[in-house]
Amino acid sequence: YTANPLCSPSRAALMTGRLPIRNGFYSTNAHARNAYVRQDVVGGISEHEQLLPTLLREANYKSKLIGKWHLGHNEEFLPCNRGFDEFFGSPNNHFGPFDDVTMPNIPLYKNEKMVGRYFTNFTIDKQGRSNISQIFLDEAMSFIDAQNSAGNPFFLYWTPDANHGPSYSSPMFHGKSIRGIYGDSVMEMDYCVGKILQKLKDLSIDKNTFVFFTSDNGGASYLRENGGNNGPFLCGKFTTYEGGLRVPGIAWWPGKIQPGVVTHQLGNIMDLFTTSLSLAGVDPPQDRPIDGLDLSSLLFGGLSVLDRPIWYYRGNEMMAVRVGDYKAHYWIWTGFAKDPYKFTLCSGLYLEDVTSYHQLNHTASPVLFNINKDPGERYMISNNSDEYHAAMRIITPIVEQHKKNVNAGSGRELSSTECDEENLEEGKTSCVSQGHDHFTKQVLLGNPLLNNCDVSVQNWSPPGCEEVNYCLPVPESKPVLCSWDF
Repeated sequence: YTANPLCSPSRAALMTGRLPIRNGFYSTNAHARNAYVRQDVVGGISEHEQLLPTLLREANYKSKLIGKWHLGHNEEFLPCNRGFDEFFGSPNNHFGPFDDVTMPNIPLYKNEKMVGRYFTNFTIDKQGRSNISQIFLDEAMSFIDAQNSAGNPFFLYWTPDANHGPSYSSPMFHGKSIRGIYGDSVMEMDYCVGKILQKLKDLSIDKNTFVFFTSDNGGASYLRENGGNNGPFLCGKFTTYEGGLRVPGIAWWPGKIQPGVVTHQLGNIMDLFTTSLSLAGVDPPQDRPIDGLDLSSLLFGGLSVLDRPIWYYRGNEMMAVRVGDYKAHYWIWTGFAKDPYKFTLCSGLYLEDVTSYHQLNHTASPVLFNINKDPGERYMISNNSDEYHAAMRIITPIVEQHKKNVNAGSGRELSSTECDEENLEEGKTSCVSQGHDHFTKQVLLGNPLLNNCDVSVQNWSPPGCEEVNYCLPVPESKPVLCSWDF
Protein backbone atom coordinates (compact mmCIF):
# COMPACT_ATOMS: atom_id res chain seq x y z
CA TYR A 1 0.00 0.00 0.00
CA THR A 2 0.97 3.60 -0.43
CA ALA A 3 0.26 6.10 2.35
CA ASN A 4 -2.15 8.34 0.40
CA PRO A 5 -4.09 8.22 -2.86
CA LEU A 6 -2.12 11.17 -4.22
CA CYS A 7 1.50 11.89 -5.14
CA SER A 8 2.95 14.52 -2.78
CA PRO A 9 1.61 13.12 0.53
CA SER A 10 2.72 9.57 -0.28
CA ARG A 11 6.20 10.77 -1.27
CA ALA A 12 6.42 12.72 1.99
CA ALA A 13 5.50 9.52 3.81
CA LEU A 14 8.23 7.58 1.98
CA MET A 15 10.89 10.17 2.82
CA THR A 16 9.88 10.46 6.51
CA GLY A 17 8.43 7.05 7.38
CA ARG A 18 5.42 8.91 8.74
CA LEU A 19 1.80 9.35 7.78
CA PRO A 20 0.97 12.62 6.00
CA ILE A 21 -1.24 13.61 8.93
CA ARG A 22 1.96 13.59 11.04
CA ASN A 23 4.42 15.15 8.58
CA GLY A 24 2.00 17.91 7.56
CA PHE A 25 1.34 16.97 3.93
CA TYR A 26 -2.38 17.60 4.01
CA SER A 27 -4.85 20.49 3.96
CA THR A 28 -7.59 21.60 6.35
CA ASN A 29 -9.17 24.10 3.95
CA ALA A 30 -12.10 21.74 3.43
CA HIS A 31 -13.02 18.35 4.82
CA ALA A 32 -11.33 15.26 3.38
CA ARG A 33 -9.70 16.97 0.41
CA ASN A 34 -6.66 15.58 -1.38
CA ALA A 35 -3.85 18.13 -1.76
CA TYR A 36 -0.44 18.18 -3.39
CA VAL A 37 2.38 20.61 -4.20
CA ARG A 38 1.13 22.32 -7.31
CA GLN A 39 2.99 25.40 -8.55
CA ASP A 40 1.16 27.95 -6.43
CA VAL A 41 1.46 26.09 -3.11
CA VAL A 42 3.59 28.06 -0.68
CA GLY A 43 4.73 25.20 1.55
CA GLY A 44 6.99 22.18 1.35
CA ILE A 45 8.40 19.42 3.49
CA SER A 46 9.12 20.73 7.00
CA GLU A 47 12.70 21.35 8.13
CA HIS A 48 11.76 19.52 11.34
CA GLU A 49 11.26 16.26 9.47
CA GLN A 50 14.25 13.93 9.23
CA LEU A 51 14.39 12.65 5.65
CA LEU A 52 15.81 9.34 4.50
CA PRO A 53 18.85 10.69 2.57
CA THR A 54 19.90 12.83 5.54
CA LEU A 55 19.78 9.85 7.89
CA LEU A 56 21.66 7.62 5.44
CA ARG A 57 24.54 10.10 5.50
CA GLU A 58 25.30 8.75 8.98
CA ALA A 59 26.45 5.57 7.22
CA ASN A 60 28.31 7.53 4.50
CA TYR A 61 25.74 6.91 1.79
CA LYS A 62 25.73 9.13 -1.28
CA SER A 63 22.24 9.91 -2.55
CA LYS A 64 20.64 11.09 -5.75
CA LEU A 65 17.08 11.88 -6.77
CA ILE A 66 16.26 11.52 -10.46
CA GLY A 67 12.80 12.54 -11.70
CA LYS A 68 9.94 14.14 -9.82
CA TRP A 69 10.44 15.49 -6.27
CA HIS A 70 7.04 17.02 -5.44
CA LEU A 71 7.79 18.01 -1.85
CA GLY A 72 8.25 21.73 -2.46
CA HIS A 73 9.59 23.87 -5.30
CA ASN A 74 10.81 26.94 -3.42
CA GLU A 75 14.57 26.92 -2.93
CA GLU A 76 14.60 25.89 0.73
CA PHE A 77 12.57 22.77 -0.07
CA LEU A 78 14.59 21.49 -3.05
CA PRO A 79 16.22 18.05 -2.73
CA CYS A 80 19.83 19.24 -2.31
CA ASN A 81 18.65 21.42 0.58
CA ARG A 82 16.76 18.52 2.15
CA GLY A 83 19.47 15.87 2.30
CA PHE A 84 20.18 14.67 -1.24
CA ASP A 85 23.73 14.98 -2.56
CA GLU A 86 22.59 15.19 -6.18
CA PHE A 87 19.38 15.96 -8.05
CA PHE A 88 18.37 15.78 -11.68
CA GLY A 89 14.70 16.32 -12.32
CA SER A 90 11.74 18.54 -11.62
CA PRO A 91 10.12 19.84 -8.43
CA ASN A 92 6.57 19.43 -9.80
CA ASN A 93 4.53 17.42 -12.31
CA HIS A 94 5.37 18.06 -15.96
CA PHE A 95 1.99 19.66 -16.64
CA GLY A 96 1.91 22.02 -19.61
CA PRO A 97 2.78 23.50 -21.95
CA PHE A 98 2.14 26.86 -20.32
CA ASP A 99 2.55 30.34 -21.77
CA ASP A 100 5.23 31.50 -19.27
CA VAL A 101 3.03 34.57 -18.64
CA THR A 102 0.02 33.42 -16.64
CA MET A 103 1.88 30.28 -15.56
CA PRO A 104 5.52 29.24 -16.03
CA ASN A 105 6.64 25.97 -17.54
CA ILE A 106 8.09 23.55 -14.99
CA PRO A 107 11.90 23.72 -14.57
CA LEU A 108 14.31 20.82 -14.56
CA TYR A 109 17.27 20.99 -12.20
CA LYS A 110 20.79 19.66 -12.10
CA ASN A 111 21.59 19.74 -8.41
CA GLU A 112 20.84 23.25 -7.05
CA LYS A 113 20.25 25.02 -10.37
CA MET A 114 17.69 24.79 -13.15
CA VAL A 115 19.01 23.78 -16.57
CA GLY A 116 15.85 24.36 -18.58
CA ARG A 117 12.11 23.85 -18.61
CA TYR A 118 9.68 21.19 -19.77
CA PHE A 119 8.23 21.69 -23.24
CA THR A 120 10.65 24.47 -24.22
CA ASN A 121 14.12 23.05 -23.46
CA PHE A 122 13.11 19.48 -22.64
CA THR A 123 10.46 18.91 -25.26
CA ILE A 124 7.33 16.78 -25.17
CA ASP A 125 5.51 17.03 -28.49
CA LYS A 126 1.77 16.87 -29.04
CA GLN A 127 2.00 13.18 -29.94
CA GLY A 128 3.66 12.39 -26.61
CA ARG A 129 7.21 11.91 -27.87
CA SER A 130 10.09 12.89 -25.61
CA ASN A 131 13.61 11.72 -24.75
CA ILE A 132 13.33 12.71 -21.08
CA SER A 133 13.05 9.15 -19.72
CA GLN A 134 16.26 8.23 -21.54
CA ILE A 135 17.97 11.26 -19.99
CA PHE A 136 16.78 10.08 -16.56
CA LEU A 137 18.13 6.61 -17.35
CA ASP A 138 21.52 7.99 -18.38
CA GLU A 139 21.68 9.99 -15.15
CA ALA A 140 21.01 6.82 -13.15
CA MET A 141 23.68 4.81 -14.96
CA SER A 142 26.28 7.56 -14.51
CA PHE A 143 25.50 7.90 -10.79
CA ILE A 144 25.81 4.14 -10.20
CA ASP A 145 29.10 4.02 -12.13
CA ALA A 146 30.53 6.97 -10.21
CA GLN A 147 29.61 5.66 -6.76
CA ASN A 148 30.84 2.18 -7.58
CA SER A 149 34.19 3.57 -8.79
CA ALA A 150 34.52 5.63 -5.60
CA GLY A 151 33.57 2.67 -3.41
CA ASN A 152 30.63 4.52 -1.89
CA PRO A 153 27.42 2.95 -0.65
CA PHE A 154 24.60 4.75 -2.43
CA PHE A 155 20.89 5.52 -2.36
CA LEU A 156 19.25 6.14 -5.75
CA TYR A 157 15.68 7.44 -5.73
CA TRP A 158 14.71 7.02 -9.39
CA THR A 159 11.25 8.47 -9.89
CA PRO A 160 10.47 9.24 -13.56
CA ASP A 161 7.05 10.69 -14.31
CA ALA A 162 6.42 9.63 -17.92
CA ASN A 163 3.44 7.53 -16.82
CA HIS A 164 1.80 10.58 -15.26
CA GLY A 165 -0.52 12.46 -17.59
CA PRO A 166 0.27 13.80 -20.08
CA SER A 167 2.18 10.56 -20.72
CA TYR A 168 5.19 10.49 -23.00
CA SER A 169 7.75 8.04 -24.39
CA SER A 170 10.92 8.20 -26.46
CA PRO A 171 10.76 7.58 -30.23
CA MET A 172 12.08 4.02 -29.78
CA PHE A 173 8.90 3.13 -27.83
CA HIS A 174 6.38 5.53 -29.34
CA GLY A 175 3.50 3.65 -30.97
CA LYS A 176 4.87 0.25 -29.96
CA SER A 177 2.20 -0.83 -27.46
CA ILE A 178 -1.49 -1.62 -28.05
CA ARG A 179 -2.35 0.63 -25.08
CA GLY A 180 -1.58 3.97 -26.73
CA ILE A 181 0.71 6.64 -25.30
CA TYR A 182 0.28 5.39 -21.74
CA GLY A 183 1.21 1.84 -22.75
CA ASP A 184 4.26 3.15 -24.60
CA SER A 185 5.42 4.93 -21.45
CA VAL A 186 4.98 1.77 -19.36
CA MET A 187 7.02 -0.22 -21.89
CA GLU A 188 9.80 2.33 -21.62
CA MET A 189 9.78 2.24 -17.81
CA ASP A 190 10.08 -1.55 -17.97
CA TYR A 191 13.05 -1.17 -20.30
CA CYS A 192 14.71 1.44 -18.06
CA VAL A 193 14.29 -0.62 -14.90
CA GLY A 194 15.80 -3.58 -16.73
CA LYS A 195 18.79 -1.47 -17.79
CA ILE A 196 19.39 -0.32 -14.21
CA LEU A 197 19.26 -3.89 -12.88
CA GLN A 198 21.62 -5.04 -15.64
CA LYS A 199 24.05 -2.25 -14.70
CA LEU A 200 24.16 -3.60 -11.14
CA LYS A 201 24.90 -7.07 -12.49
CA ASP A 202 27.59 -5.81 -14.88
CA LEU A 203 29.36 -4.08 -11.98
CA SER A 204 28.97 -7.21 -9.81
CA ILE A 205 27.20 -5.23 -7.10
CA ASP A 206 23.75 -6.79 -7.60
CA LYS A 207 24.28 -9.18 -4.69
CA ASN A 208 24.94 -6.21 -2.43
CA THR A 209 22.08 -3.97 -3.58
CA PHE A 210 18.47 -3.83 -2.44
CA VAL A 211 15.98 -2.65 -5.09
CA PHE A 212 12.29 -1.94 -4.56
CA PHE A 213 9.75 -1.02 -7.25
CA THR A 214 6.44 0.60 -6.34
CA SER A 215 4.12 3.54 -7.07
CA ASP A 216 3.04 6.64 -5.16
CA ASN A 217 -0.70 6.04 -5.75
CA GLY A 218 -3.13 3.83 -7.62
CA GLY A 219 -3.66 4.14 -11.34
CA ALA A 220 -5.44 7.21 -12.72
CA SER A 221 -8.43 5.27 -13.98
CA TYR A 222 -10.31 8.53 -14.68
CA LEU A 223 -8.00 9.04 -17.66
CA ARG A 224 -9.48 5.88 -19.18
CA GLU A 225 -7.26 4.57 -21.99
CA ASN A 226 -4.67 7.25 -21.15
CA GLY A 227 -4.29 6.15 -17.53
CA GLY A 228 -3.63 3.12 -15.36
CA ASN A 229 -5.86 0.11 -14.76
CA ASN A 230 -6.26 -1.13 -11.18
CA GLY A 231 -7.49 -4.58 -12.12
CA PRO A 232 -9.98 -5.99 -9.62
CA PHE A 233 -9.58 -3.12 -7.16
CA LEU A 234 -12.36 -0.56 -6.82
CA CYS A 235 -11.84 2.94 -8.23
CA GLY A 236 -8.39 4.55 -8.43
CA LYS A 237 -6.21 7.57 -7.75
CA PHE A 238 -7.70 10.23 -5.43
CA THR A 239 -10.00 7.69 -3.69
CA THR A 240 -9.61 5.62 -0.53
CA TYR A 241 -10.97 2.48 -2.10
CA GLU A 242 -8.41 -0.24 -2.81
CA GLY A 243 -7.69 1.12 -6.29
CA GLY A 244 -6.46 4.38 -4.78
CA LEU A 245 -3.78 3.04 -2.42
CA ARG A 246 -3.05 -0.58 -3.32
CA VAL A 247 -0.04 -0.57 -5.61
CA PRO A 248 2.64 -2.95 -6.93
CA GLY A 249 5.44 -3.85 -4.54
CA ILE A 250 8.41 -5.76 -5.98
CA ALA A 251 11.57 -6.41 -3.95
CA TRP A 252 14.81 -7.57 -5.64
CA TRP A 253 18.12 -8.65 -4.18
CA PRO A 254 19.81 -11.68 -5.80
CA GLY A 255 21.06 -14.12 -3.22
CA LYS A 256 19.11 -12.47 -0.41
CA ILE A 257 15.51 -12.46 -1.65
CA GLN A 258 14.15 -15.65 -3.16
CA PRO A 259 12.74 -15.02 -6.66
CA GLY A 260 9.09 -15.65 -7.48
CA VAL A 261 7.85 -15.48 -3.87
CA VAL A 262 4.47 -13.85 -3.20
CA THR A 263 3.69 -12.66 0.32
CA HIS A 264 0.36 -11.54 1.73
CA GLN A 265 2.01 -9.51 4.45
CA LEU A 266 0.52 -6.01 4.56
CA GLY A 267 3.20 -3.53 3.61
CA ASN A 268 3.25 0.23 3.22
CA ILE A 269 5.49 2.63 1.32
CA MET A 270 6.56 4.03 4.71
CA ASP A 271 8.19 0.68 5.46
CA LEU A 272 10.85 1.46 2.86
CA PHE A 273 12.07 4.26 5.13
CA THR A 274 12.55 2.01 8.14
CA THR A 275 13.75 -1.02 6.19
CA SER A 276 16.35 1.05 4.30
CA LEU A 277 17.71 2.48 7.54
CA SER A 278 17.90 -1.02 9.01
CA LEU A 279 19.89 -2.31 6.03
CA ALA A 280 22.28 0.64 6.35
CA GLY A 281 22.73 0.09 10.08
CA VAL A 282 21.13 3.43 10.97
CA ASP A 283 18.59 3.80 13.77
CA PRO A 284 15.34 5.56 12.90
CA PRO A 285 14.55 8.77 14.81
CA GLN A 286 13.59 8.05 18.41
CA ASP A 287 12.00 11.40 19.20
CA ARG A 288 8.84 11.02 17.07
CA PRO A 289 6.33 8.38 15.99
CA ILE A 290 7.54 6.37 12.98
CA ASP A 291 4.77 4.54 11.12
CA GLY A 292 6.97 2.47 8.81
CA LEU A 293 7.99 -1.04 9.87
CA ASP A 294 11.24 -2.88 9.25
CA LEU A 295 10.38 -5.62 6.75
CA SER A 296 13.86 -7.19 6.76
CA SER A 297 12.78 -10.38 8.52
CA LEU A 298 10.02 -10.86 5.96
CA LEU A 299 12.13 -10.05 2.89
CA PHE A 300 15.22 -12.00 3.84
CA GLY A 301 13.97 -14.65 6.26
CA GLY A 302 10.43 -15.31 5.13
CA LEU A 303 9.13 -14.46 8.60
CA SER A 304 5.85 -12.56 8.83
CA VAL A 305 5.78 -9.20 10.54
CA LEU A 306 3.29 -8.54 13.30
CA ASP A 307 -0.19 -7.61 12.11
CA ARG A 308 -0.43 -3.92 11.44
CA PRO A 309 -3.24 -1.60 10.35
CA ILE A 310 -3.30 0.17 7.00
CA TRP A 311 -4.68 3.72 7.29
CA TYR A 312 -6.56 5.33 4.42
CA TYR A 313 -6.48 9.11 4.77
CA ARG A 314 -7.96 11.71 2.51
CA GLY A 315 -6.61 15.07 3.56
CA ASN A 316 -7.31 15.56 7.26
CA GLU A 317 -9.80 12.70 7.58
CA MET A 318 -9.22 9.04 8.35
CA MET A 319 -11.58 7.56 5.77
CA ALA A 320 -10.94 3.85 6.33
CA VAL A 321 -8.67 1.31 7.95
CA ARG A 322 -7.66 -2.24 7.12
CA VAL A 323 -6.90 -4.64 9.97
CA GLY A 324 -6.08 -8.17 8.87
CA ASP A 325 -8.62 -9.33 6.30
CA TYR A 326 -11.15 -6.61 7.10
CA LYS A 327 -11.47 -3.04 5.89
CA ALA A 328 -13.85 -0.60 7.57
CA HIS A 329 -14.94 2.59 5.78
CA TYR A 330 -15.74 5.35 8.27
CA TRP A 331 -16.30 7.91 5.53
CA ILE A 332 -17.22 7.33 1.89
CA TRP A 333 -16.70 9.76 -0.93
CA THR A 334 -15.88 9.05 -4.54
CA GLY A 335 -15.48 12.71 -5.50
CA PHE A 336 -16.75 15.08 -8.16
CA ALA A 337 -20.21 16.23 -7.01
CA LYS A 338 -20.83 17.27 -10.63
CA ASP A 339 -19.47 14.38 -12.63
CA PRO A 340 -20.39 14.39 -16.32
CA TYR A 341 -18.78 10.99 -16.88
CA LYS A 342 -20.60 9.32 -13.99
CA PHE A 343 -18.19 8.14 -11.31
CA THR A 344 -15.12 9.05 -13.34
CA LEU A 345 -12.73 8.11 -10.53
CA CYS A 346 -14.28 4.63 -10.45
CA SER A 347 -14.26 3.96 -14.20
CA GLY A 348 -18.02 4.55 -14.30
CA LEU A 349 -18.79 1.88 -11.69
CA TYR A 350 -21.64 2.69 -9.30
CA LEU A 351 -22.22 0.56 -6.21
CA GLU A 352 -25.15 1.47 -3.99
CA ASP A 353 -24.05 2.70 -0.54
CA VAL A 354 -20.39 2.17 -1.52
CA THR A 355 -19.59 4.85 -4.12
CA SER A 356 -21.08 8.31 -3.71
CA TYR A 357 -20.88 11.81 -5.18
CA HIS A 358 -21.35 13.18 -1.67
CA GLN A 359 -19.45 12.61 1.54
CA LEU A 360 -21.19 9.96 3.62
CA ASN A 361 -20.41 9.68 7.33
CA HIS A 362 -20.47 6.04 8.46
CA THR A 363 -18.54 6.51 11.70
CA ALA A 364 -21.49 5.26 13.75
CA SER A 365 -21.64 2.04 11.74
CA PRO A 366 -18.68 1.64 9.35
CA VAL A 367 -19.11 -0.11 6.02
CA LEU A 368 -17.17 -3.37 6.28
CA PHE A 369 -15.58 -5.64 3.65
CA ASN A 370 -13.49 -8.78 3.83
CA ILE A 371 -10.70 -7.60 1.54
CA ASN A 372 -9.10 -11.03 1.37
CA LYS A 373 -12.26 -12.60 -0.07
CA ASP A 374 -13.59 -9.46 -1.74
CA PRO A 375 -10.66 -7.27 -2.92
CA GLY A 376 -13.00 -5.36 -5.22
CA GLU A 377 -15.13 -4.11 -2.30
CA ARG A 378 -18.34 -5.29 -3.92
CA TYR A 379 -20.08 -7.12 -1.08
CA MET A 380 -20.72 -5.34 2.21
CA ILE A 381 -20.84 -7.43 5.34
CA SER A 382 -24.18 -6.89 7.08
CA ASN A 383 -23.85 -4.81 10.23
CA ASN A 384 -26.29 -7.21 11.87
CA SER A 385 -24.08 -10.25 11.35
CA ASP A 386 -21.85 -11.97 13.88
CA GLU A 387 -18.92 -11.55 11.46
CA TYR A 388 -19.41 -7.77 11.42
CA HIS A 389 -19.53 -7.45 15.21
CA ALA A 390 -16.53 -9.74 15.70
CA ALA A 391 -14.43 -7.73 13.24
CA MET A 392 -15.47 -4.35 14.65
CA ARG A 393 -14.61 -5.46 18.20
CA ILE A 394 -11.02 -5.74 16.99
CA ILE A 395 -10.98 -2.68 14.70
CA THR A 396 -12.71 -0.14 16.96
CA PRO A 397 -10.11 0.06 19.77
CA ILE A 398 -7.30 0.24 17.20
CA VAL A 399 -8.97 3.24 15.55
CA GLU A 400 -9.69 4.90 18.87
CA GLN A 401 -6.08 4.56 19.98
CA HIS A 402 -4.77 5.81 16.63
CA LYS A 403 -6.94 8.94 16.71
CA LYS A 404 -5.99 9.56 20.31
CA ASN A 405 -2.29 9.36 19.45
CA VAL A 406 -2.53 11.52 16.32
CA ASN A 407 -4.67 14.20 17.94
CA ALA A 408 -2.51 14.38 21.06
CA GLY A 409 -0.43 17.11 19.44
CA SER A 410 -1.15 20.80 19.85
CA GLY A 411 -1.42 21.46 16.11
CA ARG A 412 -5.15 20.78 16.20
CA GLU A 413 -7.67 23.24 14.82
CA LEU A 414 -9.35 25.32 17.48
CA SER A 415 -13.07 25.82 17.67
CA SER A 416 -14.43 29.27 16.86
CA THR A 417 -14.94 29.93 20.56
CA GLU A 418 -11.23 29.29 21.23
CA CYS A 419 -9.98 31.61 18.49
CA ASP A 420 -8.97 35.15 19.25
CA GLU A 421 -7.46 37.97 17.23
CA GLU A 422 -3.93 36.98 18.23
CA ASN A 423 -4.30 33.38 17.00
CA LEU A 424 -6.51 33.94 13.98
CA GLU A 425 -4.54 34.22 10.73
CA GLU A 426 -5.86 36.75 8.27
CA GLY A 427 -8.36 35.32 5.83
CA LYS A 428 -8.83 32.03 7.70
CA THR A 429 -11.97 30.76 9.33
CA SER A 430 -10.04 28.68 11.85
CA CYS A 431 -6.80 29.15 13.73
CA VAL A 432 -3.96 27.02 15.00
CA SER A 433 -2.84 27.03 18.60
CA GLN A 434 0.55 28.67 19.04
CA GLY A 435 0.67 28.28 22.80
CA HIS A 436 2.48 24.95 22.94
CA ASP A 437 5.89 23.69 21.96
CA HIS A 438 6.39 23.78 18.18
CA PHE A 439 8.27 20.48 18.11
CA THR A 440 5.39 18.69 19.84
CA LYS A 441 3.07 19.86 17.08
CA GLN A 442 5.41 18.55 14.42
CA VAL A 443 5.88 15.06 15.77
CA LEU A 444 2.31 14.26 16.77
CA LEU A 445 -0.03 16.17 14.50
CA GLY A 446 1.82 18.01 11.78
CA ASN A 447 0.55 21.48 10.98
CA PRO A 448 -1.07 21.42 7.53
CA LEU A 449 1.48 22.53 4.94
CA LEU A 450 -0.82 22.54 1.90
CA ASN A 451 -3.29 25.26 2.91
CA ASN A 452 -1.73 28.39 1.45
CA CYS A 453 -1.29 29.39 -2.18
CA ASP A 454 0.19 32.42 -3.93
CA VAL A 455 0.70 33.04 -7.63
CA SER A 456 4.06 34.68 -6.88
CA VAL A 457 5.67 31.45 -5.60
CA GLN A 458 5.33 29.62 -8.91
CA ASN A 459 8.46 28.64 -10.84
CA TRP A 460 9.07 32.09 -12.29
CA SER A 461 12.74 32.60 -11.47
CA PRO A 462 14.24 29.44 -10.00
CA PRO A 463 17.88 29.28 -8.89
CA GLY A 464 20.09 29.18 -11.97
CA CYS A 465 17.59 30.75 -14.34
CA GLU A 466 20.03 33.59 -15.09
CA GLU A 467 22.64 31.15 -16.41
CA VAL A 468 20.22 29.69 -18.97
CA ASN A 469 18.64 33.08 -19.72
CA TYR A 470 15.19 31.84 -18.66
CA CYS A 471 14.05 33.98 -15.72
CA LEU A 472 10.45 35.19 -15.87
CA PRO A 473 8.89 38.27 -14.22
CA VAL A 474 7.51 37.49 -10.76
CA PRO A 475 3.94 38.77 -10.38
CA GLU A 476 2.59 40.60 -7.37
CA SER A 477 1.96 38.42 -4.34
CA LYS A 478 -1.68 37.40 -3.91
CA PRO A 479 -1.94 35.01 -0.95
CA VAL A 480 -5.09 32.90 -0.84
CA LEU A 481 -6.30 29.67 0.69
CA CYS A 482 -5.71 26.84 -1.76
CA SER A 483 -8.86 25.36 -3.27
CA TRP A 484 -8.99 21.57 -3.44
CA ASP A 485 -11.97 20.15 -5.30
CA PHE A 486 -11.65 16.50 -4.30
